[in-house]
Amino acid sequence: MDNILIVVADLEAAVAFFAELGMEVEGRTQVEGGDVDRVVGLDGVRADIVMMRTPDGHGRVELTRYHAPPAISSEPQNAPANTLGIRRIMFAVEGIDDVIARLRAHGAELVGEVARYGDAYRLCFVRGPEGIIIGLAEELG
Repeated sequence: MDNILIVVADLEAAVAFFAELGMEVEGRTQVEGGDVDRVVGLDGVRADIVMMRTPDGHGRVELTRYHAPPAISSEPQNAPANTLGIRRIMFAVEGIDDVIARLRAHGAELVGEVARYGDAYRLCFVRGPEGIIIGLAEELG
């Protein structure tokens, strides 16, 4: 897998949120035209894209803001974890409590609580901008 696409309304808030996880902006562009229309199956597409790279360089999150046609919501803003479709992206972190505190500065909220998973991990789900849910996993040493 090369990247995961997330459609957002507030592109800069999403960029700041993922940057707080250590991701770096790899590139920014605007796409439009017939080729784009044919690939995504929409007419008159004009969108801004920010590609963000994980710290290890092996994964990417593509954040896209549609100007035309306007984006539509397919589910409630704060859909629960059991909603059909891709529900979260999991990130391995060090210092999970510090990461949560930094993300809260960007409006993030815990979905449940930080829980210990056996003797291997501390885990949690965090809801960020646009209702995006990410998982955080801190390996126990």
